[in-house]
Amino acid sequence: MKIRILAGAVALVCSVALGGCGSLPGAGADSRAVTVWLMKGSASQSFLDRFKASYESEHPSVELEFVLQEWGGIGPKVLTALEGDDAPDVIEVGNTQVAQYAESGELRDLTLESIRDLGGEDWLPGLAEPGKVNGGQYGIPWYAANRVVIYNKDLFARAGITTLPRTREEWVAVTEELNTAGRQGIYLAGQNWYVLAGFIWDEGGELAEDGGGDWEGSLDSPAALRGMDFYKTLQVLGSGPKDADEQSPPETDVFAEGTVAQIISVPGSAALIEQRNPQLKGKLGYFPIPGKSAKKPGAVFTGGSDLIVPEGADQRGEGIEVVKALAGEKWQTELARAMSYVPNKPALAAVVEGQEGTAAMAEGATEGRATPNSPHWPAVEADNPIKPYMTAVLEGGDPVREAKKASDRITSKLITG
Repeated sequence: MKIRILAGAVALVCSVALGGCGSLPGAGADSRAVTVWLMKGSASQSFLDRFKASYESEHPSVELEFVLQEWGGIGPKVLTALEGDDAPDVIEVGNTQVAQYAESGELRDLTLESIRDLGGEDWLPGLAEPGKVNGGQYGIPWYAANRVVIYNKDLFARAGITTLPRTREEWVAVTEELNTAGRQGIYLAGQNWYVLAGFIWDEGGELAEDGGGDWEGSLDSPAALRGMDFYKTLQVLGSGPKDADEQSPPETDVFAEGTVAQIISVPGSAALIEQRNPQLKGKLGYFPIPGKSAKKPGAVFTGGSDLIVPEGADQRGEGIEVVKALAGEKWQTELARAMSYVPNKPALAAVVEGQEGTAAMAEGATEGRATPNSPHWPAVEADNPIKPYMTAVLEGGDPVREAKKASDRITSKLITG
């Protein structure tokens, strides 16, 4: 329970007689301790300290307790907490995890708050849509991050490229120019399926589709096949491995060697590149992944976090108020500037102007999407038939046949979990 236990018999009396009274020792009878689980690294200690001081000043009867969690193994831990009698009052979860937790029936429906208090109709779709399950808004968007193109300014300048590409056609042409004289136009590993997802969405396709409650893999649709074809066109303009993902080897290490003109990654990867090769400091640029036309950037997978409130939380009402504050304009602005995140509304994108990488990310986030909103999608990612499918096509396999095989495996996982 979220109460402070006093030493000795007084504490025992309070916990037994009141059954989790939630009062703070030494404070008024209406004082509440509100526990918030956040993921390690999501917010700096400075941000948390400022938020805590401000919130407690405005709500004298509340004391916030932030408990930092590790991403590894967080799924079972959250499910256990939701089903127990000692759930935290607020939990940060990955945006694509909300459906899995909502299936437990232990989440508070926050639709009313999202409409009445938070302007939910203006949220980034890549955060808002996966937080909505069966018509109810269970996850409140907190922050977003997505991939952009990180490029080597020196290599662009040597190739005489002064205008950044805004369309796929321009992007391929520029990459072809760069892919000469010992340079790689782009380093794109063959199994970077998050990037592929964006190309598929650009074409109007899906990784899987909901047929009225029965999810089916759809990599074999004509639109999805066009997305894979574009991936293949781009991937050959460099020496990325066809049978590995972006971590084998780490694409940042390859880029740091100085002969790669572009990678597709989150802007935060620049710090890893510069750490490995300090000579590249100040020589990295960013632009949104180009779309099919210059009118809008390409679709991207939106990663990030939503905030949920357990139905059985002791201080559920206070937890909802904390969520409203964290997701509101003031603290969205503070978080975006402190952590170089994309705020939860496109209208707030101006707060990161001057941060080149974050600004490019915010522009791309307007076309952000999330993975299929099935509670069993984590099982698909654990097995991940998309990766071998991509390798098979890049190595010359028949796209239609390989896509059908992968789609069938996705369907099976979405049925059985």
